[in-house]
Amino acid sequence: MTTLVSLINLTDQGMRNVKDSPDRFEAFAAMAEKAGVKVTTVLYTTGQYDMLVIIEGEEAAAMAVMFKVAAMGNVRAQTLRGFSVSEMRGILAS
Repeated sequence: MTTLVSLINLTDQGMRNVKDSPDRFEAFAAMAEKAGVKVTTVLYTTGQYDMLVIIEGEEAAAMAVMFKVAAMGNVRAQTLRGFSVSEMRGILAS
């Protein structure tokens, strides 16, 4: 299972409709679930990014979900592959 951490910025389009953002997030979570991807964390933030979203799932499905949401035009994401402590121990043991 892959963990992806996405740092999200709302686009101009997303900001024009910012009041709909929680509803858009719920639609994203439902879309992710249908693809077999679980949203484990969502936080609205202040500072450089507007949101932080963490998802888990099969790598191709997780990436597909992130591409689909980006294609809608409301957000721009910087997505990072995350590793648990136990995964990192395995990587370092190689």
